[in-house]
Amino acid sequence: MMRNKQIFRCTLALLICLPSFLNNGISHNRAYAEGTDGQLTSKDEVIYATLEAGGTLEEIYVVNTLDVAKAGEIQDFGTYESVKNLTDLTEIQQEDEAVSVQAPEGKFYYQGNMQGDTDLPWNIDITYSLNGNEINAADLAGQSGQLEISMDVRANDNVDRVFYENYLLQVSLQLSNLYENIEASGGMIANAGENKQVTFTVMPGQEDTLSVQADVNDFEFQGIDIAAAPSTLPIDTSEINNLTDDMSALTDAIAELNSGVADLKTGVSQLNSGASSMRSGSSEYLNGINQLDGSSYEIINASKEIGGALTQMSNALSGPTSNMDLSSLTELPKGLSELAAGLTQAASGLNELGDQYAQSYQALDAAIAEIPAGQLTEQEKQAIENLNADGEAAKVLDKLIATYNVAQKVKATYSAVKAAFAAVEPSLSELNGNMKTMSGTLSSISENLTNSLQGMDMSGLEELQTGLAALSANYGEFHSGLIGYTGGVNELASSYNQLHTGITGIADGTSELNEGASALQDGTAQLYEETKDMPAQMQEQINEMIGEYDKSDFTPVSFTSPKNEDVYSVQFVIKTESIEKKEEETKTAEPEEEKGFWDLLLDLFR
Repeated sequence: MMRNKQIFRCTLALLICLPSFLNNGISHNRAYAEGTDGQLTSKDEVIYATLEAGGTLEEIYVVNTLDVAKAGEIQDFGTYESVKNLTDLTEIQQEDEAVSVQAPEGKFYYQGNMQGDTDLPWNIDITYSLNGNEINAADLAGQSGQLEISMDVRANDNVDRVFYENYLLQVSLQLSNLYENIEASGGMIANAGENKQVTFTVMPGQEDTLSVQADVNDFEFQGIDIAAAPSTLPIDTSEINNLTDDMSALTDAIAELNSGVADLKTGVSQLNSGASSMRSGSSEYLNGINQLDGSSYEIINASKEIGGALTQMSNALSGPTSNMDLSSLTELPKGLSELAAGLTQAASGLNELGDQYAQSYQALDAAIAEIPAGQLTEQEKQAIENLNADGEAAKVLDKLIATYNVAQKVKATYSAVKAAFAAVEPSLSELNGNMKTMSGTLSSISENLTNSLQGMDMSGLEELQTGLAALSANYGEFHSGLIGYTGGVNELASSYNQLHTGITGIADGTSELNEGASALQDGTAQLYEETKDMPAQMQEQINEMIGEYDKSDFTPVSFTSPKNEDVYSVQFVIKTESIEKKEEETKTAEPEEEKGFWDLLLDLFR
């Protein structure tokens, strides 16, 4: 009884609803038959494509969504083999590329199956390798080993490149838990329940090769899913200003570096000029001191002879006047005059040597004075290290530091011995004066003795004897001082050779340093010229990159036909066939008894 009541209620509900349903269909057909023109606001296209496991295209169909603002006849275009209404039972008319339908207001959906010669905007080639050997996809099901799936994505020149150049591809592979040690260079691996999902992104206008490696057991594969849509990647430009500001700071620093290197070049040039002058002055000083040292032997011998002559004369005059041989005495004035002339000549030579020494010493002192004083501070040393120079610039900096150290050493050494250098000229002047005094004394003695001998006045002999004795006694002290002086000159000449070698090294080093500084300044000037516009160039390149990947201003075009207008969006959904093991054949079941209409209807309510 309960069963019969349920059947009755279902039948009654069907009788109530069925006429209304049939009536709606008839009323729609009548409305469309009026032939009024509809109004289309926009349309969306979703292109579905299936590929074989190796990437060969099998079929393409398009689901079109028409946004109808006013009911009536709507016309669309596409190179379809066939079309199907997905909205209602209204028949769709197709003539060549034109598709016409009487559409109600709102969303209207219909499917168009593309003609067989239609291609996708991308050529997709998929290869499979097992244990390093390429294998046909059909033979891969159930296999085990080390698997590699490789997919090449290239532009299809037979299709409008607008899709290839503006669409981003998202490639996804669903891998079961039977896959182990999954590697995907450039891809993202994520958990998807028990499985793993590998996702790749192919940027607009880019051709790429995607690869996944894994260890598989009893291989099966659900296939590859590819979604393509216009690239609308959100690009955050908030940090770009900081980047360009940093680059501007870098170019400013390069400009300051270039200015500093220019100043360095000027300073090194002046240093090189001063070092050259110092080397010239040092050479003159070295020649003078060597000349003085070379004449020291002759001065000592001459002084020794003078001392011997004075002793001999003093001894000759020390006896009684009556026992003197006056014939020999007549030759004494001549000897004294010659001795006085020799001292005068030696004094003149010392005077000339003193002048040369004074000039050389002044040149040397002025050149060394040009060497900057003071040591580099820690901040200055750190600033030099922060230059991070390499190549020729590093060599120039090393030479600069080495030359600076040698120059400071020379300056310090010179400061320590400067007093000795300064004492040479007064000593030469004093020696010159003493020689002139002695020469004058000897000349006076010679003249007085000559006058005495001519007048045969022997009274002056005692005075001459006393004077010669005193002169002979004092000359020994003078001779000892002269020996000490010449010894000091010899030591100074020997020591100065080493100093002059160092000065020559400085001059040679500053010459190389000057060349290096010039090359460095040329390099920094070129670097500045090449980088001064870098912030603007960087901003331009950033804008180009943003424009390359941000397709937010892209205006969609129809894939089905260029005649379509008001296209709002076009998307692609592409999938490859799965690779599955073949099911074992089972015994064919007995066919069930065909049910009638009422049985099928009643099954709905059971």
